[in-house]
Amino acid sequence: MRKRGGTEVFRITEARRGLAEDVSGRQRRYVISMVVRTLAVIATVALWNVQRPIAIVALVLGMLLPYVAVVIANGGRENVTSLPSTHLDPPPRTMIAAPVKPVVAETGATAAEGERPSGT
Repeated sequence: MRKRGGTEVFRITEARRGLAEDVSGRQRRYVISMVVRTLAVIATVALWNVQRPIAIVALVLGMLLPYVAVVIANGGRENVTSLPSTHLDPPPRTMIAAPVKPVVAETGATAAEGERPSGT
């Protein structure tokens, strides 16, 4: 994290960075890319008659860098994949069967509940 006002600020959450901080970071990356492109174009002009292969590489870099810089700058906010989920699955419900109680018939034999004694 950056230091602000001489004190270091720590992130204690996995929340995203603020929008202003995100935009300023993308602007900074774009400006750095354009400075590198400008240096590549100047190197192309300076090296064209001295080191032509290096000048051609610098020219290609100067031509491709604007596209790459724009794609990176417009890439949007960072993806936060490590945020905890707010959805909690309910605990699994187990089926508990009612215990089968023996029914004592008039004859003294036991039978399962719901069954009729064989003597009636």
